[in-house]
Amino acid sequence: MASILISGAAGVSIPLVGTLLPLNGGLMRGAKAFAAGVILATGFVHMLSGGSQALSDPCLPELPWKMFPFPEFFAMVAALLTLLADFMITGYYERKQEKMMNQSAESLGTHVSVMSDPSLESGFLRDQEDGGALHIVGMRAHAEHHRHSLSMGAEGFEALAKRSGVSGHGHGHGHGDLGLDSGVRHVVVSQILEMGIVSHSIIIGISLGVSHSPCTIRPPLLALSFHQFFEGFALGGCVAEARLTPRGSAMMAFFFAITTPIGVAVGTAIASSYNSYSVAALVAEGVLDSLSAGILVCMALVDLIAADFLSKKMTVDFRVQVVSYCFLFLGAGMMSALAIWA
Repeated sequence: MASILISGAAGVSIPLVGTLLPLNGGLMRGAKAFAAGVILATGFVHMLSGGSQALSDPCLPELPWKMFPFPEFFAMVAALLTLLADFMITGYYERKQEKMMNQSAESLGTHVSVMSDPSLESGFLRDQEDGGALHIVGMRAHAEHHRHSLSMGAEGFEALAKRSGVSGHGHGHGHGDLGLDSGVRHVVVSQILEMGIVSHSIIIGISLGVSHSPCTIRPPLLALSFHQFFEGFALGGCVAEARLTPRGSAMMAFFFAITTPIGVAVGTAIASSYNSYSVAALVAEGVLDSLSAGILVCMALVDLIAADFLSKKMTVDFRVQVVSYCFLFLGAGMMSALAIWA
């Protein structure tokens, strides 16, 4: 438990510390590509194969488990539902953010119109001495600044909203200020990704906890520690890109780090009564692994690889392409190699 806890915590913390680096720098781009490869290999090589192995076990009845390719079906359903959830959640947060932006714009517009009224200005100036007049001039200058910001279109208002503290999801839920599109996307991706990884981590922990002999625990322990480290690194990269508040990032990192040790503790507690070859255990493991595989494969291909590798920055810079693809294949290859031991 200590080894896996430390490995997972270290893996998820490194990218969060790396938020001090520029997001578009070469090192961060390489780390993001490496993380995408790790997540893709986790879905295909670890989770989907584990689900197929569990749902094809001889201990399961012939009907219905041997009559239909359930692992691949569950993975496909999970991928489609992930796309749907991604679309709906992102749309909800964008509409919420746009509403808050419009409310702020109306408030600023009212402020500008009041300060632009000549009669109000002259009235104030007649009633004020020199100090008051200077105060009115300062307010007029402030109003002119806001009018200029609003005339710059969406980009100008986005910057104004950030300076004014207007935020989307983070305003009500503590996840930090977001951009109009990319910020919302990164938050949704990090949350869905953690959901897929955590479900797999629970299964790993329980399987390790119910093992009675140290001989069956020690060989895969090192591999499982690296497994958690790479998964944590991939998740930490997505959380770092979402630019959450320090508290939000810490909570997501903490939740990932303790999930597998909790699974180990649960497995140890039920080891005397748990039968890993029972129908219920095999079905639960197979279904959860298959669903997690679909989630991770979808997120890796759509929201991580496609989003970065089809971007304009990538297509116009050959050096960035080479480095990113090298890190992508490196991450996928290293995570796949761990399947030999765990």
